[in-house]
Parts: sequence; C-alpha cells; structure tokens
Amino acid sequence: MLKIINGQVYDPANGVRGELKDICIEGGKIIAEPHFPQNHKGDIEVIDAAGCAVMPGGVEIHSHLAGPKVNTARMMCPEDHYDHVHSKTLATRSGTGYTIPSTFLTGQLYSRLGYTTVFEAAVPALLARHAHEELQDTPLLDAGFFTLMGNNYMMMKVLGEPESEKRKERLRDLVAWLLRSSKGYAVKIVNPGGIESWKWSQGSVNLDTPVPPFGVTPRRMLLELVDVVEELHLPHPIHLHSNHLGEAGNVQTTLETMRTLEGRRVHLTHMQFHSYGATKKGGIASGAPQIAEYLNQHPEFTCDAGQIVFGPVTTMTADSPMQFHLHQLTGNKWANADVEMESGAGIVPLIYRPSNLVNAIQWSIGLELLLLVKNPWQIFLTTDHPNAGPFTAYPQIIRLLMDADYRRARMAELNPKAVRYTCLAELDREYTLDEIAIITRAGPAKALGLYRKGHLGVDADADVAIYRLQQDKEAMFSRPAYVLKDGEVIVREGQVIKNVRGRTLFVQPEGSQKLPPDLADDFAKFYSIALSNFAVEEEYVERPEVIPCI
Repeated sequence: MLKIINGQVYDPANGVRGELKDICIEGGKIIAEPHFPQNHKGDIEVIDAAGCAVMPGGVEIHSHLAGPKVNTARMMCPEDHYDHVHSKTLATRSGTGYTIPSTFLTGQLYSRLGYTTVFEAAVPALLARHAHEELQDTPLLDAGFFTLMGNNYMMMKVLGEPESEKRKERLRDLVAWLLRSSKGYAVKIVNPGGIESWKWSQGSVNLDTPVPPFGVTPRRMLLELVDVVEELHLPHPIHLHSNHLGEAGNVQTTLETMRTLEGRRVHLTHMQFHSYGATKKGGIASGAPQIAEYLNQHPEFTCDAGQIVFGPVTTMTADSPMQFHLHQLTGNKWANADVEMESGAGIVPLIYRPSNLVNAIQWSIGLELLLLVKNPWQIFLTTDHPNAGPFTAYPQIIRLLMDADYRRARMAELNPKAVRYTCLAELDREYTLDEIAIITRAGPAKALGLYRKGHLGVDADADVAIYRLQQDKEAMFSRPAYVLKDGEVIVREGQVIKNVRGRTLFVQPEGSQKLPPDLADDFAKFYSIALSNFAVEEEYVERPEVIPCI
C-alpha cells in the first residue's frame, strides 16, 4: 500500500479543489482510507506531499505520436534530431528529437510532465498495425488511437446507397468492423469528403458539396456517422477535424458544422485552426469570440485548443490537400501519401515566429479560445502535437493562462499589427489550478469516456502527478516532484526512475464480424493486401484493455 499525505488535492471530477486530503493506493487503484487496528504493522509506503498540488495523471486527448506519418516525418526531418539528444540512464533508453521525438523519448517526455495517458489522433485502419507497434514502443503511457473513416471508400459507398433501414444497419456494422479490425478507440473524421474529392482533382469541399463518385455530401456523412456512434454507445463521440482547416474565413464553416450537429455529442479538434475570420484583403482575423459564444451556449460540444507555440514545428495531417497548399504557400519541403482506399497524409515542416503577422494572430486565437470559453470542461489543452507546437510546451501555455502579466509581456513581443485583428489584449482572465486540472486531466478523461482516468476517486487508476507549488507556473508544471503510474513511482523530481509498459486502450462495439459480400469483393479488387491480413490480431496487442461500449 502507498499513501500520499499532506498534499493539496485537485480532483475536479469529485469536487475537490485544493483540500488537504490523503490519497491511498493499493493494487494499482485508488482505495478508500483503510481503518487499521492500533497494533497494525503492515508495510505502508508514504509520500509526504506537503507544499504540493496533487492531481490525477494528465490525459492527452489529441496528439500525433505514432504511425507511418510520424515515422515519415522523422526520416524527412533529420535536423529535428541534431541538437536534441537525450542520453541513456539507468532507467531509460536514449532518444532524439524535438518536435517529433523517438518513441522511447516521447513516453519519457510525456511522463516527465505528469501525463500518463495519450491518444494518437488519426490512424487509417490499413496502417493500424504499424501504429500499435509504435505505441507499444512508447513506454510509461496508456495509449490508444482514433481510426480514420471520413474519406474511406467503403464508408462513402454505403452512404451513397438509397436511404433505408438496411443502409443504416450496413453503416453501423461497417463502423464497428473498422474499429474492431484496427483495435481503434474512436471514429476520426478529417476534412470529410475533402481528401477523396482532391483525389478526383476537385477543389475544396463545403458541407453540401457532393463528393465524387459517390454523390455524398460532408453534411450527410457527419449526420449519419454521429448517429451511428451514438447507436454503438462508443465512449468517445465523433472526433472531428472540420473542412477548410487553416483558411481565412473558415469560422463560418465551423459554425455551420456545429449548427448541423447541434444537440449531438461531438469533439472538435484543434479549434484554433478553425476559428479564422477574414480581412478585406484576404488575410486572417480572429473568429474566436464567435466560436466561444456558440460553445458557451452548447455544452454538448467539446473541443481542444491546438495552441500555437513559437519555434520549429512539423505539421502532419490526414488533410493532404491542405498540406499540399501549405507546401505551395511556403516552399518548404513536403511529403504526401495516398493511403489506398482510406485516406491520405501530408507533412510540411514550419517555423512559427512572433514577428510574422499571421503566426502572431494564430497564437492569439488559441489563447482567446481558452480564455473565452467559460466552461473548462468544454475545451482542453493541446498543441495538436507537433502541428502547432511540441507537447513539451504545455507548462509554458499553462503559465500564459494563469498569469495575465506574463501573457501581456509575451504579447508585447508580437507583430504590433496583430492587436488589430484579435481581442486577446482585452482579456484579463487567469486560470485557477482547479481549471488547469480540468483542461489537462479531468475534462479529456470525461470526454473520452475513461471513467477510471482523470480523477482520484475510489477505484480510479492510480495515475497521479504531484507538483511543488510555485509562483512560476511554467517551472511548477515542468518538473513534477512525483509521477505515479498504476501506483508505482515512475518519475521523481522531473526524472524517470522506473520504466514500465502501459496498456493499449481500444473498443469492441457490437456488430457484424465480417464485411458483407459486395464490400469484400471491392476489398479484393482494390486493396493491396488480402482481407484475411487486414485485421490486427488479439495476440498482436500487448497489455490490452477493452473499454466497454455502454
């Protein structure tokens, strides 16, 4: 048994806000305070957390850390690894990389910030085996991924059929089959219909643009897939990367998407990139107030911020047409891939600079969203790693949210024209430690349906982060005094002291166990592998944990 004493506990899911409270752990779980007889001589390890904030382990809802596109980025950006080398220790493997760290280093860096659970945000079912290999090579973290479906050939073929109960059943079975085959956790939609349309040399799509050759519109795709996810009782709703990412004026598409899905559970990704108004000259301006106003009135939606971090980044996304446009815009090197019948991917390295007007506006928009959305249970801290910045910048972003004077000092470094197109200078809100615990832990866990994560109640997983209370919140969250994974101390004073393997989190929704004959025929005709080799076998996943669909 292990007991954490004298700490200020921040456990928002259970209404605990800085109370002095002991946390008891046994068998990798949080337990109630045991009542021992006076002569009890049991072996109890004690961590004295006096002067510390005790929080659940961090939960990362949206990151790109595993899979073929990440590995491709490592190969095409050797400069990312030149000056960022971490030596081997008694407990850890060596590693390299800044925006795209190696697998071992990724796990170590997350845990050294107090994170214990992460999700890779986009994996095609065809490439799921590779993603599982990399996640299992990433230590210290429980992990899973979201399966891409928004431009899947079979999905659009079924959606293109005449409306009927049979079609609804076929769609439901196909979604369940793809999740089970990939050992995925949730349905991910990226630029719905946009990648498939681009493959047919069409331009960007709006919500009512028919996607060739199926005639399906993104609006119809979203409405039907959101309903299917609800029918399957998946723990996490649709994880949606909306159309027109990064385009001036895309705030209108984002708002129309939310209006279309009103009343339904949806998680909207990297919202900063989807909150752009347009200037008369075609530049971007902040649309954050409009987005925040809508979210404040619609608690059924959650989102993550996608906060910009100044410095080098490596952009990567299944939104391949957007990445091709970014390559044309910047002239930077570029890689692109067509994932057969399922999706695409693009990679472009960038550098965000405070002196660049567009970058300064983007940086401001992310913070505006985090400060204007009133309910912290609706918006979560992410950098869309490594698109807007590396996850290692989370402590810096936390300081920006908690310290208005520091925020104003950083704003003074921006291109001076940025203030014309943003409202950040008008915002004085400062986050509390309770709110930080929500946007980094309790909120993501709740949105993911992980009811043993993100809190410190009885029967929760004993994933705990303990931070020494400091005035400088960046320093505080950069170096936890202790991090526990399943009740074991894995980090002490910011250094990994024990290397453990995490679990693989996935779902197994009910539905048909095989493809219908017509889709199986299409698979045989068009895929490069046999259908019998497509699914990730049970034996392939180490330490599996099936999250129930209830």
